[in-house]
Amino acid sequence: MRIVIAEDDPLLREGLALLLRAESLDVVAAVDGPKAFLDAVDTHEPDVAVVDVRMPPTHTDEGIVAAVEARRRRPDLAVLVLSAYVEQAFATDLLIHGSARLGYLLKERVGRVEEFMAALRRVAGGGTAIDPEVVAQLLSHTRPGRRLDRLSPRELDVLALMAEGLGNTAIAERLVVTEGAVHKHIRNIFAKLDLAPSDRTDRRVAAVLQYLERGAP
Repeated sequence: MRIVIAEDDPLLREGLALLLRAESLDVVAAVDGPKAFLDAVDTHEPDVAVVDVRMPPTHTDEGIVAAVEARRRRPDLAVLVLSAYVEQAFATDLLIHGSARLGYLLKERVGRVEEFMAALRRVAGGGTAIDPEVVAQLLSHTRPGRRLDRLSPRELDVLALMAEGLGNTAIAERLVVTEGAVHKHIRNIFAKLDLAPSDRTDRRVAAVLQYLERGAP
């Protein structure tokens, strides 16, 4: 696994590089800004990019903009975005372009090495990894009267875990239920969110996007 790191904090940047190398991963570049990041992506053709949301010069959304551009240049690039705070607009900006090989984690998760590495490997393997704190805050901010209000508490639990990027088996293990029960809940979610089968739309992704996009206060 070839990895590029884009993080302007030198301590975190070097710490990430040391952590990943200790896990026998190949960190091919560790840079401090969006231009250097895109240059590194072009030069090294990495499998995964770990990108800070806020980078120079304005420390607003440079990381997100660079991540989207990197995915445009290399559609198969896995991207794991790190943020100091829950910034739901940035999470949806990423996911609206497709959820495969994408992750959004709070920086505090890096210190929980097993969780961070599990998220990195999930994203590298083609999955999605959304920080549980991001999901929790989106859930707490959901407006009344939305289609999400049709869901039962258990269905919301299932959808929250889907938003984290968990598959059915992992959801069943987390909720201590059978996979059959998870399948039933997901069918109910699709029906209540008016997501009919379509050749053009992945209903699982569409449900998660509704969940994230409609979490704004």
